[in-house]
Amino acid sequence: MPVPAPNLYPEFNIVRLSHVELVVRDLAASRAFYADTLGFQVTYEDSERLCFRGLEERGHHCIVLTKGDEPAAEVLGFKLYSAADLDRAYGFFSARGLPVSWVERPHQGRTLRTSDPFGVPLEFYCDMEKLPAIHQQYKLYRGVRPLRIDHFNCFSIDVDASVAFYNGLGFRVTEYTEDEETKKLWAAWMHRKGGVHDMAFTNGRGPRLHHVAFWVPTPLAIIDLLDLMSTTGYLANIERGPGRHGISNAFFLYVRDPDGHRVEIYCSDYLTVDPDLEPIKWDLKDPQRQTLWGAPAPKSWFEEGTHFTGVGIEEATLKAQPIVAP
Repeated sequence: MPVPAPNLYPEFNIVRLSHVELVVRDLAASRAFYADTLGFQVTYEDSERLCFRGLEERGHHCIVLTKGDEPAAEVLGFKLYSAADLDRAYGFFSARGLPVSWVERPHQGRTLRTSDPFGVPLEFYCDMEKLPAIHQQYKLYRGVRPLRIDHFNCFSIDVDASVAFYNGLGFRVTEYTEDEETKKLWAAWMHRKGGVHDMAFTNGRGPRLHHVAFWVPTPLAIIDLLDLMSTTGYLANIERGPGRHGISNAFFLYVRDPDGHRVEIYCSDYLTVDPDLEPIKWDLKDPQRQTLWGAPAPKSWFEEGTHFTGVGIEEATLKAQPIVAP
């Protein structure tokens, strides 16, 4: 299936991805990881909930952690341009037979809760509580110095179908991996904000959250984090990297939080705002696709992910095999 032509005039306008809500078992352990080790700023905490923001973010949160018995992903959040876009989004999803409801969310204005056709829970809002700017308060910079949320990656049982749906939301494909034998998409990277991606899809059992990624100032911040994690009890939480992706050209590191949620630390991708930008195609068997330097990803990277609360998991329709580290 060919990559769809860019949809430059969707029915409603998404600014960017905004936040993720994850279920964790131990809020104290999660606080030590996200705040004390990675360096996110705590914006709210009580006995059941923790919120964080990055150092450049003015909105109240990019991460919400809620206490629960089993790790899971609750919802992926996106910011819209206006209240009118919220109403149009309600009409868009309801017209397609997808669940829609207005929900109360702390620190957010009117919020629409829905899902994509595959079960990924989504929420949309246009107003979030604003906090004072802190990006020049360098005394706060610690850990990996996380600046802002950058993208989601989800396992999809049918990447072609996922791309077609999100294309309808105005997401544009920047890069994609095609299986040469079937000519089907194995993975795709789609954006709204002008980076390489706000949303990506990887072929696999799903729907599941593969990872959430955060932008940091430089690759040296990633090296500093590796030194910190390897000497503070988090050595086993380092899953993959550091390295440079072929796709996106970004410098990366994948780590796992205390509940196994995968977090990517990310910087140095490229600008994609031109409406006529042509997507870059990659062969699934190209060793530089995963990592420009040729190092393949571990088996866990292709098999493990976070399930969405209350959403069933199915096998992928495409059985093509990527290069996997021994």
